[in-house]
Amino acid sequence: MSSSADLAALVEQPFELLAEMEQRSRVAHAGHGSSSLPSEWVGVGFRMGEEQFVAARDQVREVLMLPDSMTRVPGASRWMLGIANLRGHLLPLVDLKLMLGSGRTTLRRTTRVISVNHREVPAGIVVDEVQGFRRFMEHEFANETPETVVRCERFLAGSYKRGDQSWPVFNLFDLVESNVFLQASAE
Repeated sequence: MSSSADLAALVEQPFELLAEMEQRSRVAHAGHGSSSLPSEWVGVGFRMGEEQFVAARDQVREVLMLPDSMTRVPGASRWMLGIANLRGHLLPLVDLKLMLGSGRTTLRRTTRVISVNHREVPAGIVVDEVQGFRRFMEHEFANETPETVVRCERFLAGSYKRGDQSWPVFNLFDLVESNVFLQASAE
């Protein structure tokens, strides 16, 4: 059957109907369909204080509950909360809001750890809340970054705007590769 066949005409021929649907699906997936779908960007939404941010999905390994115990690191900055054993791997835990100079994160039931998916710098970023996946269309992106209360503009890479909500894109790789992060010793 050709791709222009009327699916309704195949209702009495289930095998041919499925074959036609599969063919149309393959054509659309290959980008040869009559209408191409706009690009979608997916990130992980999180909150620091009263502000919301989004991090690229590929920069987040996983989202974890705050561990029951962690070991303090002698001589480390106050924002270095400690080292935790998570599934047999040691992960340094960082209070992101405190590191940025905006006060300590209040540890609550909603507090989460974002495990950064960086190949060389393992890190767990402690945030007030993780809000799950956020999907945005390509046209919702703007290079401009809004001013933030938590003073993190140097780690922002544009923002997505939907309605009256702005979602600054927080670049976790820029954070863990920054000098301030890599030199966590107390001064």
